[in-house]
Amino acid sequence: MPGAVSEELRRELTARLPALVAGPVEVAHLALLAGGASMEAWAVEARTPRGPLSLVVRRASGGRIYRDALSLEHEHALIAEAHRAGVKVPRPYGFLPDLLGHDAFVMERLHGETVGRRIVRLPELANARALLPVQMAEELARIHALNPSRLPFLPGSGGPSATRRAVEGLVAQLDSVGEPHPAIELGVAWLREHLRDTGPAVVVHGDFRIGNFVVGPDGLVGVLDWEFARVGDALEDLAWPSVKAWRFGIDHLRLGGISDERPMIERYSELTGRAVDPAALRAYELLGNVRWSIGSLQQAQRHLRGEEKSVELAILGRLACEVEHEILQLLEMR
Repeated sequence: MPGAVSEELRRELTARLPALVAGPVEVAHLALLAGGASMEAWAVEARTPRGPLSLVVRRASGGRIYRDALSLEHEHALIAEAHRAGVKVPRPYGFLPDLLGHDAFVMERLHGETVGRRIVRLPELANARALLPVQMAEELARIHALNPSRLPFLPGSGGPSATRRAVEGLVAQLDSVGEPHPAIELGVAWLREHLRDTGPAVVVHGDFRIGNFVVGPDGLVGVLDWEFARVGDALEDLAWPSVKAWRFGIDHLRLGGISDERPMIERYSELTGRAVDPAALRAYELLGNVRWSIGSLQQAQRHLRGEEKSVELAILGRLACEVEHEILQLLEMR
């Protein structure tokens, strides 16, 4: 991002942040943390009369990568509702419908490790890895207890069953890739025949996994990246962190490369009173792998079509083959 735009953003935030944080603000430092075709994340270090304040500004920068992803306005509203309910999320400060021509929202910046490959390997996070499975269960219990009627903008509110929406959505996404993938098609066919709702629809995070958490020495600091939240089956969230891609090379530890799933499932059942059938959990793990394989292909297509030239996106197309292999292994286990 050109320095002139960064400086313009600094001036704009200096003028607009006081209304959000209820007091004078001086933006001392501004840095672009991550960017892409549709989203930016800016780290803001500010000075206030009450002391220093660390913030993140999420700002749109282009088109929507995923059709069903929440708008920034709705993502902010969801984080605000989760924060009120005691979920470990960054404190939201406010939505800005026009920040230099794009919508944005401001939230607290949590400090800790977010990179999955580091979380599963760093020696100094060994204690965190031991604590994370139970902490993940506790956050999922809070998330799934959110009232969907307070979040009517979430995809899946009303209409067909959660599983039918999930599977038919995958069919449409695979069709958009425009090329044959028999392993994925076989997985979709199995899901169409066998996947069932396992309980009442709940608010699901949609991308609840290692890599979307802020992790410190004492474990889970916060849950990030809520743009794929929807109303669905609780097992979507419970199975997603066990998708092989989120184990970051520590494949024998099925829960995100840190543990097996049992501590998380047992604590979740204890908190919610909901028994989790292992066979149903494996079915939703298959759903997660099919979903990620299609998502990888869609991202690779952005590179191949010239929408965004990126080695990272091209690599995702290669990785989709590994996920297809995992789909076949899961089907064989069934």
